[in-house]
Amino acid sequence: MKKVFQSLLILSLFISCQEDVKFNTPALQGMKDNVFWRAIDSKATLAANGSLEIVGYTSNEKLTLKTTSTAAQIYFLGTSDSKKVIYELTDSSGTIIFNTGFGVGDGQIVITEYDAVNKTVSGTFKFNAENTLDNPLAGPVLNFQQGVFYKVPVSSQAQ
Repeated sequence: MKKVFQSLLILSLFISCQEDVKFNTPALQGMKDNVFWRAIDSKATLAANGSLEIVGYTSNEKLTLKTTSTAAQIYFLGTSDSKKVIYELTDSSGTIIFNTGFGVGDGQIVITEYDAVNKTVSGTFKFNAENTLDNPLAGPVLNFQQGVFYKVPVSSQAQ
């Protein structure tokens, strides 16, 4: 009787176990000012000139990463206006904008994979974007570290 009880107990343990696996594909996330940040929706657009724009959204935020191509390489920020980051926060008091550009901010966007067949893009990013409008409701610099975009769907821009 003791062995039957032990067998039933062990069997019930295996039956009650389950795996709750949640996939985060596509994903765009990072550490924003040392706090975890994740977009609830993300997409990328390939322009006719070959430039790429990756955008992540939350309920009141928009993060845009711009590169000059889909080539797997490092795109340094703060060196031109064609490779840049724009972060927008909109709330009841208005919109706060941080960005990089020629001589503004620094960082990098690294494309690690552009899948032309499945039309997705993956890579990493980190940056310091400046509060270019000097909005007093925010600090002077926004910092993103350990940023990742993974298998973000890419669509072609209408011409």
